[in-house]
Amino acid sequence: MSAIENARAILAAKIGQASTPTDWFEITQERINAFADATLDHQWIHVDPERAKSGPFGKAIAHGQLSQSIMMFLPGGEGVGLPKVEGAKLGINYGWNKVRFPSPVPVGSFVRTRGMLKEVSVKGNMLEVVNELTLEVQGSEKPACVAESVLRLVF
Repeated sequence: MSAIENARAILAAKIGQASTPTDWFEITQERINAFADATLDHQWIHVDPERAKSGPFGKAIAHGQLSQSIMMFLPGGEGVGLPKVEGAKLGINYGWNKVRFPSPVPVGSFVRTRGMLKEVSVKGNMLEVVNELTLEVQGSEKPACVAESVLRLVF
């Protein structure tokens, strides 16, 4: 069996299984400000804590795109539900499906991610992996972000 077929079989066996969550990670005002600088999105609800106190959430909140961007990379995640596969040279972010932001991430919140592998298919010399990711906010009943990550593993 080739490395790509072996990896496909290993991943296919994990479809539908929820991952162990990542470690909790604090969303600081400094991180929000750095994201605003990197993306040029300086909306007051994110970067002006004093003004945000009188806004709809009572304090500054993280950008939805910041929440989405960090989901796969939080400490303790090790692939957020994807086992390590032999022979893969690298992973490429191929895109996202069905992205939603059900609740905000207030500054000072702690977040973590859970993953669940949904699909694995061979695409030439790559595996395409669809992983549903959920970003949880400590103390909140609703997740901050739910999205399907589409990753391509190059062999």
